[in-house]
Amino acid sequence: MIYPIVAYGHPILKKKAVDIEKGTDIKELVEDMFETMYSASGVGLAGPQIGKGLRIFVVDGEPMEDETTEGFKKAFINPEIIDEDGDDWAFEEGCLSIPGIREDVYRPETVTIKYFDEDWNEHTETYEGVAARIIQHEYDHIEGVLFTDYLSGLKKRLLKGKLNNISKGKVKVGYRMKFPSLK
Repeated sequence: MIYPIVAYGHPILKKKAVDIEKGTDIKELVEDMFETMYSASGVGLAGPQIGKGLRIFVVDGEPMEDETTEGFKKAFINPEIIDEDGDDWAFEEGCLSIPGIREDVYRPETVTIKYFDEDWNEHTETYEGVAARIIQHEYDHIEGVLFTDYLSGLKKRLLKGKLNNISKGKVKVGYRMKFPSLK
């Protein structure tokens, strides 16, 4: 099932998501999230972006064509970032919930994350480069943080009109969206 993507301005995008009860059958949700992400040409998708305030995100970094993203397709359930390390580096990020806006965001080079997969096996892994960035971006979603929160006050003011238009549904996208200002 393909879910509509929740647009910028919806309150769920600014709320911290809750843990999924361990042992819950989430395989169908994981499949639906991958299907939704692929239909929108994304490389990551978090629970809040489909209107679910759950600590889950899926990634498939293959389209990024980076050595750190080759074969990088996973579901992260109840993840916890244990460590972020290395120099902060800029990379132009975008977001399915904020279509048409891309800006440089600085993030650390490496991330160590503890999580469960869809079979409830626990993992602790370290990622670097673009793979680390995808994880950090999606992890932010389950913490109620958007990439625009990292932008300077001036940059946010310059984007205010575009962001307001997104929340009102005044944006062209090739996938279904749910807009907070439309009933």
